[in-house]
Amino acid sequence: MTNTLVLLPYLKQEADIRTPEARLEEVASLTKAIELNVIESALVPLKEIKANAYIGKGVIENYIDFIKENEIELVIMSCRLSPLQQRNLEKAWNTKVIDKTALILEIFGKRARTKEGVLQVELAHLTYARSRLVRSWTHLERQRGGSGFLGGPGETQIELDRRLIDEDIIKIKKELEDVKKTRHLHREARKKVPFPIVALVGYTNAGKSTLFNKLTKADVMAKDMLFATLDPTMRKLKLPSGQVVILSDTVGFISDLPTELVMAFRATLEEVLDADVIVHVRDYYHDDSTAQRKDVEAVLSDLGLHDEVEEGLIEALNKMDLYDEDDRQMILEQKKRRPKECPICAETGEGFDKLLNCIEEALNKTAKEVELKIPITDGKSLSLAYQKGQVIERKDLQRYIKLKVKIKESELFYFEEFMKGEK
Repeated sequence: MTNTLVLLPYLKQEADIRTPEARLEEVASLTKAIELNVIESALVPLKEIKANAYIGKGVIENYIDFIKENEIELVIMSCRLSPLQQRNLEKAWNTKVIDKTALILEIFGKRARTKEGVLQVELAHLTYARSRLVRSWTHLERQRGGSGFLGGPGETQIELDRRLIDEDIIKIKKELEDVKKTRHLHREARKKVPFPIVALVGYTNAGKSTLFNKLTKADVMAKDMLFATLDPTMRKLKLPSGQVVILSDTVGFISDLPTELVMAFRATLEEVLDADVIVHVRDYYHDDSTAQRKDVEAVLSDLGLHDEVEEGLIEALNKMDLYDEDDRQMILEQKKRRPKECPICAETGEGFDKLLNCIEEALNKTAKEVELKIPITDGKSLSLAYQKGQVIERKDLQRYIKLKVKIKESELFYFEEFMKGEK
């Protein structure tokens, strides 16, 4: 494993909803997510940011012996370094230095599984490399799927021509467009046998994949590490009323997501834009739970979901099992009066009843109650009624099945021939 030093430089006077300690813990967790051996993580308070190396000469000198004695092969600076700052730090410490953007890109590179995910990682890598002027590390001369930014300090550096990078970017964008067209065709096909989409969103490591697995009995990677899921995964889920929905698990959000990454991974979040209901999964036990919620809501608003955020998302308040019994009971009592806030434990299934009922209520918010008279031989239409709506009442007659159903007005056209004077 690569011996790693993690440093978080911060301005003493800067105001941030998160404490420096919490931000340092986050970047240390990110580092461990790709199995780097964190020897030390430390805060570096600054009076000002230095143009040539971000941190001051005294701080740099303080770590020279530490890096040598502990055989540090990589220093991660939790900030945005310019190419000059990165180069000067590498010279001073004689080791590889990367910033937070490169670290997140590295994690995405290791987590990507689908063709779209791999292409998105390549695009983000190239966009980031282009911003580093014309010098970068040899991951850009390797075949696709290379390990990224973490080559050793002795690795050969190459001059990268901007024109060649731009050609690669154009090529990858074209491939991405082809993949997105295919996904669009899949979405159109799904609309012909339509199911509402419920998207799980949330801060990375909040428990989305664990919740997804528990609800759908799926086998999506769910580990206690940041960015465990990169590609959206979709599975059918039957709600208590029998209504079928498609549950979508998406990549986790994080604060200060680099611009290159947001743009490159926008397609990954397209399932959220298509969703009928959005469930925000929160690590409610985390000290920064409120700040994380604001980060997620800010990204969703930027994606064009401002109205949904303003109206209030369904919140799955996860990790209730970590509270002691008194605090847990107090929270449960408080949330009884807040229908969109659902305390849960994704590991055990606690609180799922309220969460699923909340999803049903949201789906049926714009629904109209109608009576359907479906021939007993028409199993397909009967099944569709259960899939598309909430069946309130059913009577099985000799030749027909009479249903009282709540169905979204936009989908009533599927059942026009079975309605008796309903519009």
